Amino acid sequence: MSNSPVSTKKQKGISIIQYACIAVLSPFKSRNSIKSQKGVTMIEYALIAALITIVVLVTLQAIGPQLNTTFNSILTAITNANSSS
Repeated sequence: MSNSPVSTKKQKGISIIQYACIAVLSPFKSRNSIKSQKGVTMIEYALIAALITIVVLVTLQAIGPQLNTTFNSILTAITNANSSS
């Protein structure tokens, strides 16, 4: 055994040096992992919002003429009711 200040004695499969490196670097890895997950989650929410927007626009375009006819009928009925009063 050498007289070096850093021991390389094995403990349960990893050396003390490896354990120290993991202990020192793990907070940095966790922060990057959390930031990465937040970015992925943000992208997922943006894609969901875009999909909902597309569905709403397509639906409105499909039923738009029917809504226009319905509202014009209502407007005509209200106008005729006011004229006859």
